[in-house]
Amino acid sequence: MLLQPRFVAIILALLIAIATASFCSMIPATPKETVFITFLVAATSSFLLIYFTIEFLIFKELSKINAVFEKLKKKDFKKARLSSEFNMNPMKKLNNEITLFATLKQKEIEDLKKMEIYRREFIADMSHELKTPIFAAQGYIHTLMDGALDDPEVNQRFLKKAAKSLDGLDELVQDLLVLSELETGSVKMKKEPTDLHLLVAEVFDQLEKKASKRNVVLLSERNVEKPVVAEVDKGKLFQVLRNLIENGIKYGNEDGFVKVTLESDKEWVEVSVTDDGPGIPEEDQKRIFERFYRVEKSRSKDKGGSGLGLAITKQILDAHKSKIQLISKPGNGSTFSFRLLKKKQEKLP
Repeated sequence: MLLQPRFVAIILALLIAIATASFCSMIPATPKETVFITFLVAATSSFLLIYFTIEFLIFKELSKINAVFEKLKKKDFKKARLSSEFNMNPMKKLNNEITLFATLKQKEIEDLKKMEIYRREFIADMSHELKTPIFAAQGYIHTLMDGALDDPEVNQRFLKKAAKSLDGLDELVQDLLVLSELETGSVKMKKEPTDLHLLVAEVFDQLEKKASKRNVVLLSERNVEKPVVAEVDKGKLFQVLRNLIENGIKYGNEDGFVKVTLESDKEWVEVSVTDDGPGIPEEDQKRIFERFYRVEKSRSKDKGGSGLGLAITKQILDAHKSKIQLISKPGNGSTFSFRLLKKKQEKLP
């Protein structure tokens, strides 16, 4: 009851009215009727003024603050809409500050929980990825040490398999180092005018042997005949194109194709890499750029790779202020695309 604004207002109004009436009665020859009327007027006006002041400026805001803390206790706090209007009410300001602080802290807690889940998944994936090539190489070497080394046919085959496992381990470590440097921003992009059509041709030359093994045709299309020049880090963009095209070769259909399309306008060039593979399920598309994430883990492991290619691709394009997009439907292939700012009126070096 003590916290009810009406009760508080009545007490304060009576005190003010009594003080006012007492002062009035001290004036000589003041009629009692005047003193009584003064008491009533002072009590009524004081009650109304105090009640509305306490109700709307203090108790209402205190109730909101209490509601915020109740939501925080239940861990069910949603960001409140804060008024951007100037307000002289200190309680209103206090309520807004508490609400904003609580919102930021809640978001921070949620982000920490997500990072903890990500950290656990990364450690588990990392342990698995490192364990596979290490155990494989270890098994071949121990077999050789146990006597297989004396057999020329066996030792050469096992040494090649051990070397292949160690090469895979080296590739994984190198990709992790590259990804770490990109994420921390320690790698600076060395941008230069680059003809993207020639860069695609260089990637095709490097991957031609892999494509021929699966009878995959590599195609290149562009909507203009003149060179398409963009200001990019040539080496890093080469890695992006190689990752995307190589994935199309590995995961696309045999006797299929991988097509690179360059669509250019006055300011931008859009690069698209399309394959005719089985496509990527919708539930996997949101996570496809995460470290070590594979759509079909068993089949993907057989095809090799560190599982970091798309994560590295995303980081390199982020450094170029570009975002990679994925369009894919099961059975209809996949298209990865991104946009780059063209280099205007510059000649190639």
